Amino acid sequence: MTVAVECRGVTRTFDRGRVAPLVDVDVRVRTEQLVAVVGASGAGKTTLLNVLGLLDQPDQGDVLVRGRATRDLGERGRARVRARQLGFVFQDSLVDPRRTAEENVALACVFSGMSRADRAARVTAALRSADVGHRAQTRAADLSGGERQRVAVARAVVHRPGVLLCDEPTGNLDEGNTERVFGLLAAFARSGGAVVLVTHDLDLAARCDVVLRVAHGKVAAA
Repeated sequence: MTVAVECRGVTRTFDRGRVAPLVDVDVRVRTEQLVAVVGASGAGKTTLLNVLGLLDQPDQGDVLVRGRATRDLGERGRARVRARQLGFVFQDSLVDPRRTAEENVALACVFSGMSRADRAARVTAALRSADVGHRAQTRAADLSGGERQRVAVARAVVHRPGVLLCDEPTGNLDEGNTERVFGLLAAFARSGGAVVLVTHDLDLAARCDVVLRVAHGKVAAA
């Protein structure tokens, strides 16, 4: 297994330094790993995810994606890394309710720079792998909550990123849909990807390969 994404000496503060959810944090996430991030509300779990996902810039330290430092890339450079090498799944699926499942997933292809010739096949494969291929032409507004979240997973993996970053992706789901979504994330990891999963569900976290606990600015194995 190789290191897919890592933090080196990352500190992130807010409120002019008075709030420090991350202090000198080192985290390594390897390929084929499903890594759970747990901790109390407000501990810094989402901050860690945002830093790993290049959605937020640390005050100190650096984030490396596939061994490449990102601190000095500039916002445009970091945006390219996000679009091509990272995938995101959030608690609220954030699919466009006016678009079909297929159209929602296709948008990720455009942002990642995928060629037009590859898009149709990739979108179809991603929807099928998420078990929503039969709903491809259905508007997201007419999908169930579980189906929308599976469309969100399909959108996150369609460009074949190395890392999936997931913020409470099962938080709004019932038990059955939780199992379906978790199964998709586990399958992604088994296929050679890396998954970082922020969750309050300790039973779900216990099924991951690694559990990290965020508390008092530090991140450590639980």
